[in-house]
Amino acid sequence: MRPALFLDRDGVVNADRGYVHRIEQVEFLPGIFALARAARARDMPIVIVTNQSGIGRGLYSEADFAALMQWMAARFATEGAPLTGVEHCPDHPVHGLGSYRRENDRRKPGPGMLRDAAARHGLALGRSVMVGDHATDMLAGQRAGLPFLVLVGGDAAEAAAAPPGTLALPSVAAAAAWLEGLRPATPAGGAAPASEPGRAPLPGPRCEFGL
Repeated sequence: MRPALFLDRDGVVNADRGYVHRIEQVEFLPGIFALARAARARDMPIVIVTNQSGIGRGLYSEADFAALMQWMAARFATEGAPLTGVEHCPDHPVHGLGSYRRENDRRKPGPGMLRDAAARHGLALGRSVMVGDHATDMLAGQRAGLPFLVLVGGDAAEAAAAPPGTLALPSVAAAAAWLEGLRPATPAGGAAPASEPGRAPLPGPRCEFGL
């Protein structure tokens, strides 16, 4: 089983413009493909885990979401960092319409999407990384047992609400530099270096708190 890089979508992969569901709305954030390539260089599968209540609210369809993610996945592949999977949750406990109005453990801050991806792709959650721009992303990672929680975007309120041990970085590009700075894992049977994913993160600013 391999450690994975889990990515929130809006605010990490692309700019969060609110219910992004069309190609022309997508603006990839600086550093996202460098971050993905750094993961692939370390043999880490890449999985996007994204709340998509816009589906449940009736703003766009499952087909719209699937078409956009196929396009985004093609771009990641072109950039040399193919995605391993995409997990999404369309439900909302208050604003969902019809069957979409429900509690769902897959909706972050629940850990369901990460656990399902781990089961689907054979991933080692106990050695994986979660990168997100909201405290709910960090909580989902913590509840799934991930040791690396990386909060990007520099929002002080989100940082204050994130769980203890969260690594707060100003941008996705800074997260890419952080992951690039980790020493690669040793071959099977060797001792794992202290900075291998799943071990203690490198020093840095910290918060006190399928295709």
